[in-house]
Amino acid sequence: MFSFFKKRNLVTDINWLGPDIHSHILPGIDDGSKNVEQSLTYVRSLHDLGFQKMFFTPHIFGELYPNTKESILNSLKLLTDALDSSNINLIGGAAAEHMVDYSFNIGDELLCLPDKHILIEMSYLSETPNIEQVIFDLQVKGYKVILAHPERYNFYHGNITRYHRLREMGCYFQLNLLSITGYYGKGVKQATEYLLSKELYDLAGTDLHHDKHLSLLDRVIKSGELHKLIGYYQFKNMELFG
Repeated sequence: MFSFFKKRNLVTDINWLGPDIHSHILPGIDDGSKNVEQSLTYVRSLHDLGFQKMFFTPHIFGELYPNTKESILNSLKLLTDALDSSNINLIGGAAAEHMVDYSFNIGDELLCLPDKHILIEMSYLSETPNIEQVIFDLQVKGYKVILAHPERYNFYHGNITRYHRLREMGCYFQLNLLSITGYYGKGVKQATEYLLSKELYDLAGTDLHHDKHLSLLDRVIKSGELHKLIGYYQFKNMELFG
């Protein structure tokens, strides 16, 4: 029987999102990729999934990952030199995910995404006590602050007014793509759904660290599940970094 109802075509790539703005793919400098070979695998795989542009954002985190502009750009060169022989036209660059803790200093050299967009994070244990002052001070210096994966800060789950306060201050929010799938737990998934429902996210990224992340991303993207969950949302990856 003829039907007027047609199945919606599955979207089985990630091209609809735009650039990946958060990953730990640079080799050997944080808790992400361990070497150039692994980095190449991650870049090729994400490219095959539809990413045409990627920005790599290793941690700058006190004594644990004491990266500098020099260490990050040296690692980027190792990867780009290795990519030169491939057919991947990778357009992007490197920035950093800056931990806002006692050692964070606005006077230090900050490694930003284009147009002075700075990616920051906090400890998962508790809110940085002076986070509002840090955001304000960065904004006064002309930086546009992006808070990485706000849904993963469990201390906000029972205090959602903090989300709204930071957004009112002009802080951008960046979603981890796997958060909506339940990968980080039920509480994170629920926080993600709330932030999506209130249209508080501006950006999204893979936050890719390791093989398990890649395997799950591959599955939810190729199955069309990820697009079904968040493909409707108007992320600004392309607008700001395309």
